[in-house]
Amino acid sequence: MLEAIAQSRPEKLLVIADGPRPGRPDDVEKCQAAREVIRRVDWNCEVLTNYSDTNLGCGLRPATGISWVFDTVEEAIILEDDCLPHSTFFPYCEELLRLYSQDERVMMIGGVNFLNELKSPIQSYHFSRFGSSWGWASWRRAWRHFDYKMKLWPTVVESKIIEQMFPDPVHCRYWQEKFQHVYDSNADDIWDYQWLLACWINSGFRVFPEINLVSNIGFREDATHTFGDGAFANMPTNGIEFPLKHPPFVFHCAETDHLIQENFCVTEGWRNPTGQDQFSIRQLWRRLNNRLAEKFSQI
Repeated sequence: MLEAIAQSRPEKLLVIADGPRPGRPDDVEKCQAAREVIRRVDWNCEVLTNYSDTNLGCGLRPATGISWVFDTVEEAIILEDDCLPHSTFFPYCEELLRLYSQDERVMMIGGVNFLNELKSPIQSYHFSRFGSSWGWASWRRAWRHFDYKMKLWPTVVESKIIEQMFPDPVHCRYWQEKFQHVYDSNADDIWDYQWLLACWINSGFRVFPEINLVSNIGFREDATHTFGDGAFANMPTNGIEFPLKHPPFVFHCAETDHLIQENFCVTEGWRNPTGQDQFSIRQLWRRLNNRLAEKFSQI
């Protein structure tokens, strides 16, 4: 991952690392080896580190670390150590960070396309409810809404916000159960669901690219969350074309998000794949592109 970062040669690099787990003496050596990697930075770069002496876990450590990042800088591109970006991921993020820096509607720029490819002649990326934290970018203005404890979740439940967002009962139950588990268990190994909920309850869009730009190579038997050979393991990456085609509107495409949500449900066993339940990507984008092309011609 450091080799990928080195290709873009950032002027500032902020590094977050957890401490060794209790009762795991081998972790001390592994943590030290991981921190030694940062000493290989050989270009003109300011390196800032935020290392924990104790093990905070896969939830609290990223959460506190990212908060430190946005206390330090106004905007940042964030990668986990097991995520490999395509070289075009960085200029893609940089351009969109500039373009939407003052647009409160956009809260996150994602590098993962869970459908692998979803191209349109009109736009190079899409606004969505979804967007992976495996490789992403954001601003201090957006991260200030993050709440690790999900204190507003009871109000979200009482207001039936998830039901309003997802009229499909399977989709609705999918997210209700995931958020409720995080809230009830006070899980110390999760932070990204809290970030997702923060985006949703603030009507924030996430962006994902027309083609997948980040591959998660951390699907292993000793992983914390991504075990074995999952459906999203080692997804291939390809370069996004420049200049980027910017969408003429900032809008949420319900059909696209439905397709992504169906992909989640089928992959995780919430729904059996049938002809009726599956959307054809080609048919979906033919309808969507025709609709956009008509609107775009009127601008």
